[in-house]
Amino acid sequence: MKLGIIGLGRMGKNMAKRLLKGGHSVVVYNRTKEKVKELEKDGAIGTYSLKEFVKNLDTPKIVWLMLPAGKITDDNIDALIPLLEKGDIIIDGANTYYKDDLRRTEKLKNHGIHYLDAGVSGGVWGLKEGYCTMVGGEKKIFEYIVPILKTLAPKDGYLYCGPNGAGHFVKMIHNGIEYGLMEAYGEGFELLKASQYGKYINLHDIAHLWNQGSVIRSWLLELLENAFKNDDDLENIQGYVEDSGEARWTVLEAVEKGVSIPIISNSLFKRFQSRQKDVFSDKVVAALRKEFGGHAVYKKEQDVKENIAGAGEVKPANPDETYRR
Repeated sequence: MKLGIIGLGRMGKNMAKRLLKGGHSVVVYNRTKEKVKELEKDGAIGTYSLKEFVKNLDTPKIVWLMLPAGKITDDNIDALIPLLEKGDIIIDGANTYYKDDLRRTEKLKNHGIHYLDAGVSGGVWGLKEGYCTMVGGEKKIFEYIVPILKTLAPKDGYLYCGPNGAGHFVKMIHNGIEYGLMEAYGEGFELLKASQYGKYINLHDIAHLWNQGSVIRSWLLELLENAFKNDDDLENIQGYVEDSGEARWTVLEAVEKGVSIPIISNSLFKRFQSRQKDVFSDKVVAALRKEFGGHAVYKKEQDVKENIAGAGEVKPANPDETYRR
């Protein structure tokens, strides 16, 4: 099939390459010309304006957007509307909030343009392994683009999830689960490292071991094994973790539906905390413990180190005074 891809970042570029290898004709457009030229070498039809991009597509035109979710995607859809015709198809492959899909569907319906939301998972490994794709929208339009999905995905790696918004809704929950899994691995390996056996344990070897038939084996653990390979202490990595929005929306959805998701919620909040050097709430707790129980308050990191007892316990502010609750 012939389709166009707008947005040639880490995902969009590799998706275009996989489609080209699968025999599809791919028209590409990107804000920066260098990425377009790079894909031209792989056989893509490079274009340097939206008008040129649309002109090179066949009817019905299939436009796959791989842009940052939100305003940038909306702006490109608005720019495409006057260039497209009734029966053309726009697919949004970003990590979009499903409620935005509902709004866009109604807007595009007024112009006779079909809209599919595609939640895409696979990251930088997608070119080789394929992209797990979750699609929402009109089923007949989904069925029309199945040849594209078959090329992008591994075996059984794509699914029609329901009407518009369903694809991105499923991807939203997928990413919320991903947050929880990563946090569980992080906490487990932190405890291993802090234990009395920490000096004997090689974290890379543990990750490798657990991938050999254990019940917690996973692709994420394989990636962690690779991360530990050259840096068992992860000394070159700062523990600052961003979030791209999906877990926030997952928590909001849980609040709206009255569903308890403490693990996913906590993993999101831990990401917020990772960006703060000195968390104020921790200061409040330390101050309260001092006020009601005379517990030690440390004014700098060195104070903490100097007050660690041999058994690993923090000394009270007054050694002669027992702890009070």
